Amino acid sequence: MATLSKQSTSLRTMTLDELELEDEVSFRGVGLYRDLKSRLIRDAYKVRVLPAQAPRWDHALLLNLAFWEARGGGDILVDTVLAADVVCHIGWHHLAGAALADGEQPLAAEALLLGEAIASAFDLYLIGRLLGHAPDSTFLETQVAAMADVAESAGVDADAFADLMEQVRADPEGCFDELRCLLYDVLLGLLQATTADQALQVLLRCDGQRFACLLHHFELANWLQHARAAPHNASADKAIALDALLRQQKVPLDWLAAQWLAE
Repeated sequence: MATLSKQSTSLRTMTLDELELEDEVSFRGVGLYRDLKSRLIRDAYKVRVLPAQAPRWDHALLLNLAFWEARGGGDILVDTVLAADVVCHIGWHHLAGAALADGEQPLAAEALLLGEAIASAFDLYLIGRLLGHAPDSTFLETQVAAMADVAESAGVDADAFADLMEQVRADPEGCFDELRCLLYDVLLGLLQATTADQALQVLLRCDGQRFACLLHHFELANWLQHARAAPHNASADKAIALDALLRQQKVPLDWLAAQWLAE
């Protein structure tokens, strides 16, 4: 029986321009998508891809959850196909890492979680933009349905969820920042909690907020595990200061685009 070489069973490192971007046509009207993609290509950002002999989604899922890295190619892909929305998620993490880093040290918990809050909340912005311009998008088909399921579990019926999505369509930028603030506040609160009861109080305090029904759509537990293992360094203070600055902006997403994506 032939044995596979170590090289053939190792993760492959690839740049964005070597991948097939799925559903990209739906994003052609989203300027920030183009800017994030261009920045990743310009910076030669690398992802990791499972070996061609073992393209298993369950392996990729486990490796992403347990071995995600802020630097050196965070995402691990099943194959060379990457969904266009994930380009944005990767892009915001990349920019947050560059803006908040303390030299070559790994990001502190506060910086990791701020990057995740920005990247995850951007999904809501994309939903708002695509609902009006690309209603047949694969991204909408999967993400809106997944969010609807989570919202239903939180007690939000179909009509109320449809109204929520209409609000997102009407104000993508505002909804992005509202969710970003909620995610960051909850993640920091959970990080600081030392008991399950304290963590429960963090969750209960956000129940009245508009997007609280979507919280469990995001991988909060996974990000908490990453954050708990993070070192403490100057990137923590940078993240706290940036969060405060963003809350003072009229349109925080415009500020991020101007400061982080400006050539």
